[in-house]
Amino acid sequence: MECILTAALTGILFALFAGQPLNILGSTGPMLVLEMIIFKFCHDQGWEFLPLRAWVGLWSALFLLIIVAFDLSALVKYITRFTEESFACLIAIIFIVEAFKKLFAITDKHPYNIHPEIPLDYTCSCYHSNFTMPDPNNATLMNITSQIGYSVFDMTKGMSTALNQNKTDSNVTDYSTFLTKKECESKGGMMMGTGCDTIVYHDNVFFLSIILFLFTFGIAWTLKMSKTSRFFPTFVRQYLSDFAVLISILCMVLLDLYIGVPTPKLEVPKKFAPSNDKRGWFINPFHPNNPWWTILVAAGPAIVAVILIFMDQQITAVIVNRKENKLRKGNGYHLDMMVVTVCIVICSLFGLPWYVAATVSALAHIMSLRKESESAAPGEKPTFLGVREQRVTALLVGILSGLSVFMTPILTIIPMPVLYGVFLYMGVAALKGMQLTDRILILLMPTKYQPDHIFLRHVKTTRVHLFTLIQILCLAVLWAIKTTKSISIVFPVMVLGTCFVRKAIEKVFTHDELKWLDDIMPDDSKKKKEDEEELKEDDDGDEETESLLGDEKRRLNEMKAIYGQGDKFGGTKTPFAQDRVNITEEVNKTGIWLQVRRDSMPVIRDPDQNNGGLHNRLGNIKKKGEKLQKNKPTCPNLTKLGHNQYSGILFKKCF
Repeated sequence: MECILTAALTGILFALFAGQPLNILGSTGPMLVLEMIIFKFCHDQGWEFLPLRAWVGLWSALFLLIIVAFDLSALVKYITRFTEESFACLIAIIFIVEAFKKLFAITDKHPYNIHPEIPLDYTCSCYHSNFTMPDPNNATLMNITSQIGYSVFDMTKGMSTALNQNKTDSNVTDYSTFLTKKECESKGGMMMGTGCDTIVYHDNVFFLSIILFLFTFGIAWTLKMSKTSRFFPTFVRQYLSDFAVLISILCMVLLDLYIGVPTPKLEVPKKFAPSNDKRGWFINPFHPNNPWWTILVAAGPAIVAVILIFMDQQITAVIVNRKENKLRKGNGYHLDMMVVTVCIVICSLFGLPWYVAATVSALAHIMSLRKESESAAPGEKPTFLGVREQRVTALLVGILSGLSVFMTPILTIIPMPVLYGVFLYMGVAALKGMQLTDRILILLMPTKYQPDHIFLRHVKTTRVHLFTLIQILCLAVLWAIKTTKSISIVFPVMVLGTCFVRKAIEKVFTHDELKWLDDIMPDDSKKKKEDEEELKEDDDGDEETESLLGDEKRRLNEMKAIYGQGDKFGGTKTPFAQDRVNITEEVNKTGIWLQVRRDSMPVIRDPDQNNGGLHNRLGNIKKKGEKLQKNKPTCPNLTKLGHNQYSGILFKKCF
């Protein structure tokens, strides 16, 4: 109930007052680990957990207010793509791994038999505690039943049938018609028999859970990708893609109801009350069991909590605000942190979990609000236009989260494996579109099959692989620290440490390489200045070579001026170096289209000379171009091109 109330409260407040409402607040794994450490510490010291946690939250709110007041959120400029994608990839992997862990944890209550060929003994009965089992050679089970009332426990069905035939016996308890093993013991009974310790297997429960898990993910992913398929009209594919998760959940719930196997279901509180009946909603920070100096002790964990809250919130905000999403409105880092601070104060005083920006949920929110072009060239993917920036969806998420309390009859029929499949989908969907994921896939591809990524055009493949391996190493360290409970409290500090790792690799990679593989960090002017000096030296070496074509360059400029003035100087107006066909960006990047553009390059006509003169003049340019090709590799090989291409290419590529 506390999680439902927190989701509603923080969701509504953040949607109404945040600077970037595209973020979605939620409970994160690192925050849960921190609260578990605080709980264990309080248990060892004999202190009350919730009052101390309230002080930790109040101290954290104070520190966060200082961060907001002194504009310290501006430190997000040091969070580059390297840190963003390392953190986001870690959270996505956590979603995927936890989904499989939860799925296989079903076997704890519903184990499956890996040796079905071995017969099992389930002979087990519920007797009165003062009953002595007779010799089976002297009395059969039915004779015992006729003499003393007891319940025979049927382990295969998980229930027992009352066989109380002798109702006049004062020592006989009138058991109910159906008794479980726990109910038998609670009524003073005793389980006796050779098969009481035999494990009850529920193979159908576990294997059906696997089917529901995989089908939920498969249907959701297939429908999400159907937007670019060839089937159905565009508006049908759009709706299927937008409601992919909901459709997959509905299909699997109906399948589970039809089969009727008792798979584990979602547990929802039936009344609006704290999960612990011994406490109320408001938490008194001044508890008599806690010494007064625990108020000061709480400042220590609060510092760790502040680092974690700041990193969780701001890294997610940076990911949402990245330029690839083409957002038009402001960022609002400071305002977002202020709203989160208010939410933490409220949650601390009411014993509610702390909610911060959840990376995977925010990315799923961004993906659901993507805008794409309605039409494109045949065979081309739709062009990404941006994100619908609004507050309605986040507000509705908060409101519906609160109203879920009244939808208990509906929520209790949702199988847990279906929700695990949704978690798997969210984790995999969050990985899609990351540059880190693309670079990891490139590690496994031959060069000729690598996609045409922009960074591969400007950075050598070996350097890309080196950058990827460094990032994978940082990701592995974060995972090891997060999964090791004894040192997991330093996880937020290590996330912060990735910023220093990113700064250190500037000694390995050049400014130009980092510009394409990552974002440029501030205070990088020294490195940039050195690269500019190297570039200037290269340009000085080319000045002598470029002077060889000074006359031709001036002549071409004059001809271009004649083209620009049109008929004023008697020139024939010819389209100059422009695409004849309206094409998309993807087609424009292909090698075939580049060749088409070269072949269709127009010739600038000079009215003062005939075609023969133009031919002779271009022949001179060809000779000069051969010299230029030797000294300036960036200039195209003019000796292999037709005469009708010289003027345009020389002007565009060589000058």
